[in-house]
Amino acid sequence: MAKGAGTGETLGGVMRRERLLAEAAGASRIWDVLVIGGGATGLGTALDAASRGLSVVLLERFDFASETSSRSTKLVHGGVRYLKQGRLGLVRASLRERGILRQNAPGLVRPLPFIIPVHSAWQKAFYGAGLKLYEGLAGSLGLGDTEVLSAEAASRELPTLRKQGLRGGVKYWDAQFNDALLAVSLARTLAAQGGLPLNYCEATALLVREGRVFGARARDSESGDAFEIQARVIVNAAGAWTDDLRRQAEPNAAPSVRISQGAHLVVGREFLPGPGALMVPQTEDGRVLFAIPWMDRCLIGTTDTPVDQARSHPMPLPAEVAFLRREAGRYLDQPIGPENILSVFAGLRPLPSSDRARRTAGVSREHHIGVSPTGLISVTGGKWTTYRAMAEEIVDTALRIGGWPPRACGTAGLAIDVGAGERAGTGSPDDEPLHPRLPVTARQVRAAADEDMARTVEDVLARRTRCLFMDVAAALEVAPRVASLLAEALGRPLSWSEDQCRRFAQIAKNYQLVPADP
Repeated sequence: MAKGAGTGETLGGVMRRERLLAEAAGASRIWDVLVIGGGATGLGTALDAASRGLSVVLLERFDFASETSSRSTKLVHGGVRYLKQGRLGLVRASLRERGILRQNAPGLVRPLPFIIPVHSAWQKAFYGAGLKLYEGLAGSLGLGDTEVLSAEAASRELPTLRKQGLRGGVKYWDAQFNDALLAVSLARTLAAQGGLPLNYCEATALLVREGRVFGARARDSESGDAFEIQARVIVNAAGAWTDDLRRQAEPNAAPSVRISQGAHLVVGREFLPGPGALMVPQTEDGRVLFAIPWMDRCLIGTTDTPVDQARSHPMPLPAEVAFLRREAGRYLDQPIGPENILSVFAGLRPLPSSDRARRTAGVSREHHIGVSPTGLISVTGGKWTTYRAMAEEIVDTALRIGGWPPRACGTAGLAIDVGAGERAGTGSPDDEPLHPRLPVTARQVRAAADEDMARTVEDVLARRTRCLFMDVAAALEVAPRVASLLAEALGRPLSWSEDQCRRFAQIAKNYQLVPADP
């Protein structure tokens, strides 16, 4: 097996897109693995393959994690709701992955206490026993002790918890993370392992010869240049667009994905001023609901709404916003009005169509790996918490398809380079916030371009920082300054900055609250 690509430039945690692109487009070679899709699954798979000594190219048509993988509820968890279903093996495996991720990326993952409010002695005993089991399943990778709380103690943990009928609470621990920066960190670590992660590089067509896929035509979105990537194994990690890619090689392929949408609201920290998070174990649609402290805001989610087709920048539906406001209002002592909502966002879940649950809320979040007659490996389902274990299984499959002997996976002990996104400032003027309501600085904008392959204002304000998710109005106000700094870093003209501001204004509409019909 060839070790990686060899010359991907990542010294000091720096990714240079120009060098990586030139190496992928200019090399007349057959790579070991081509991964299509730059979300959690694709990045995890590419990193696993490169760490095992395979040469790897990853193609992402937009930015890393620009779709579902940056629009999660920001939690790394074992899945409390699976306890009720008796799926202890699934919970134990997820809790193990939670612990591994915390060890491998400590700068991006932190423990977070959750409170389940209870309104009867029966609830207190039931949730107390269940979450003690949850704690036990984590074993040595546990994050903290489960506690049964009085009403007074629960109110101290969550000062804005509605007091009416409150009989107490159950406190347990899970973890919170920065999903978009973890994705960029995986790309950086992949490049350090010799792989070639390429954003804004679309796989326009699969290459098929004698009934087998052997690569893809690719196009650099910035230059428009087209080139071919040939590889022994192709992995389809396109998420909600998995079937679109499959049908490039197999036009009559049966659907493999069901899509649902998860919506979130972001409101001010005054709605959840304490150190802990709220967890509601049963909502009217059968899901759990979270209200968590996030980026000095409060994040509330999520929904589970079936959708007919995948869309970039999906928008929360008015009914979803109303549902989240209503459910949160049952447990918080102040109602959430439209004027309180700073941003809204939604992500798409690519669920396996083989799960026949009537409602998408009941569909398992376990993943499915399929190998088509053409040799294309396609992945559906899964979640951020288990991305590493999924990748291990996918690469095991790739080794078999490619005819290589088994090789042990080492990603359980592989540190993830969190890079510039989490580095402390130097105290210079470049470290002063560009906007009073947002944590973005000139230094961060330049580092995003110079070191982390940010190419657009959206890349900086949505993913290298989380400003668009935190406060859409403030993000629009700071966009011209960010565009100017980014143009300077990338060597773009003034007209490019102006166009970026226009494009960002269009994108931002998807994060603004849409009033419900009267």
